[in-house]
Amino acid sequence: MKRFIPFMKPDPMVAVIRLHGTISTGARGQLSDHSLGPVIERAFKRKPAAVALSVNSPGGSPVQSSLIAARIRRLADENEVPVYAFVEDAAASGGYWLACAADEIYADRSSIVGSIGVIMASFGFADFIGKHGIERRVYTSGESKSQLDPFRPENPEDVARIKALGGQIHEAFIDHVKASRGVRLADEPAVFSGEFWAGERARELGLVDGIEHLVPFMKTKFGKDVKFSVFGPKKSLFKRFGAQVASETLDVLDDRLAWSRFGL
Repeated sequence: MKRFIPFMKPDPMVAVIRLHGTISTGARGQLSDHSLGPVIERAFKRKPAAVALSVNSPGGSPVQSSLIAARIRRLADENEVPVYAFVEDAAASGGYWLACAADEIYADRSSIVGSIGVIMASFGFADFIGKHGIERRVYTSGESKSQLDPFRPENPEDVARIKALGGQIHEAFIDHVKASRGVRLADEPAVFSGEFWAGERARELGLVDGIEHLVPFMKTKFGKDVKFSVFGPKKSLFKRFGAQVASETLDVLDDRLAWSRFGL
C-alpha cells in the first residue's frame, strides 16, 4: 500500500533471479541466454534495491554460462544495482561461472562449490561394431572432419586437438573467476584444478564470501520489510500439460548425469 500513498517511501524490493538446472542451448535447454535474457532484463527494469541470484546448477555449456553472466554483469553496471549470489545444492562448473556474475557469493555449509574446469566426454564403439560385422563408411572433404568419430579407433592427433580446445575454454573460465573474485581468492593451485568443495572450505579458498541464506541476509541488509520479486524461465504451455514426453525424459536423464558427478 505504501506505493499508493504520496510522499511515503516504498519498502525496498529485491529481485530474485532463479538460475536452477543445467545450462544448455536448444529446445531442451533449461538455462540459456535465450530463455533467461528477457527474465533478467525484466528483473533489472523493476529498479530493485538489489538483485539476488538463486543458483542451483551442476553446470553445462560454457558459452551459455558466459552469455548469461555477461548480461547480468552489464545490467548491474548500467543500473548501478548490487548483485548477490546464493548457492543452494551446487554452483559447480558453469553454475559457478553464473555465481561469479555477482559482487558477492554466499553458500550453505553443505553447498557444493567449484569444479572450475572443462570436461568433454563420449563413448567408443570401434571394437563393438567390428565384433558384430558392422562396417563404418564415412566420406569427408576435410582430413579432420570426422575427428573423434566414436565408431573409429582414437587418433592421438584428434585427442591432442580436443584437449587443446578444452584448455582454451578452461583459460577463459579461469580469467572470469579471477576478474570476479580478485584478491579474495586463495593462492591455492587446486582452486582451478576442477576440484569442488563444501561451503565452509569454499569460503576459506575465497570462492564464496560467507555462509548465508538469501532471505535472512537480505532482511539484515535492507530491513525486515524488504519485499522479494521472483523471476525465472517458464515452461511452455505444451510442457506444462505433459506434451513432449520424450524430450522431458531426455531432460531428466541429462540432469541426473550432470548432478550425479557431485553425488547429488
